[in-house]
Amino acid sequence: MPREHIILECTEARAEDKPVSRYMSTRNKKLQQGRVEKKKYNPNLRRHTLHREIK
Repeated sequence: MPREHIILECTEARAEDKPVSRYMSTRNKKLQQGRVEKKKYNPNLRRHTLHREIK
C-alpha cells in the first residue's frame, strides 16, 4: 500500500506553553520520502501554524 497515515503536530505551541494541536493525514511513501510539513489551524493559538510529521 503506497499511502500511510501520519500525525501532524504543531511546532509553535510548545514554545508558547500552550497545548499542542494534532491532525491526522496521509502521505504517499514513494513521492514524499522526508517528513511532511503543512500549515494548519491551531485552535489554541487561534491562527495557522506550521505542523510537522511526528513518529
